[in-house]
Amino acid sequence: MRVLLKAIFNTEKTNEVIRDGTMQKTMQATMEALRPEAAYFTTEEGCRTAFVVFDLADPSQMPKIAEPFFMEMGAKISVTPVMNGEDLEKGLAALG
Repeated sequence: MRVLLKAIFNTEKTNEVIRDGTMQKTMQATMEALRPEAAYFTTEEGCRTAFVVFDLADPSQMPKIAEPFFMEMGAKISVTPVMNGEDLEKGLAALG
């Protein structure tokens, strides 16, 4: 299932992991594991934020995906099912 992961990172914790070089390694490992369709980085609520769209094959993957963000960067995480244009067309056609 295609999902949108939103991670809002704690500023103090990310300052630490940027300084010690682990943020880049964590983000690189995460991107390699998720193979995202898209990944965007910005600010939200005054904090560093990532929006990552990827295929969540099994909900049991969620702890493995989220824990590095929680533990290393004090992130607030949300995972939301999303559709692309083709998915929307298919869903609307199924309405009747």
